[in-house]
Amino acid sequence: MRKLIVSAFVSADGVAEAPGPDAAYRNAGWTFKDVEFDLAAYELKGREQEEAGAVLLGRRSYELFAPVWPSMDDFTGYNAMPRYVVSTTLEHDDERWPATVLRSLDDVAALRETDGAPLIVHGSLALGHALQDAGLVDRFHVLVFPVLLGEGQRLFSESAHDTVKLAIAEHEVYGNGVQKLVYDVVR
Repeated sequence: MRKLIVSAFVSADGVAEAPGPDAAYRNAGWTFKDVEFDLAAYELKGREQEEAGAVLLGRRSYELFAPVWPSMDDFTGYNAMPRYVVSTTLEHDDERWPATVLRSLDDVAALRETDGAPLIVHGSLALGHALQDAGLVDRFHVLVFPVLLGEGQRLFSESAHDTVKLAIAEHEVYGNGVQKLVYDVVR
């Protein structure tokens, strides 16, 4: 069985919305404009790319990433691995960044049951919430930035009815105040 990992940038108050600059959110780009860059804090991102066996995205994130990621040298690993998009509405994938479309969480669960390296979810908050609520997430990779954003979409689902226990697998604090938290879901 593959591990399913949700990876995110999060503010100290739990907001994960629009860490990059290209969004309508009022604080878009907060990871880059509000916190000093420290390359060491991004070690986890490079490791994710090396260790992942496939990328799993929601439709909106896929539509944002597909025109950009294929031309980015920082994402050569992701560009070479299989990509999956969970969507009931996507008619066809983007030929610049081909992906297999999964129509349901049952399809994700079946993919998770196959052998292989981890499935990694980037930037897809709605999908991440659905996967959390379905009990399909095995690990969270979280970079917590020392900023308070107030409002915005959160990383962790607010609709889960049962307590989910997490165990810290890794923790580190960097010179710019960013914290790496790697949590395993305890079952």
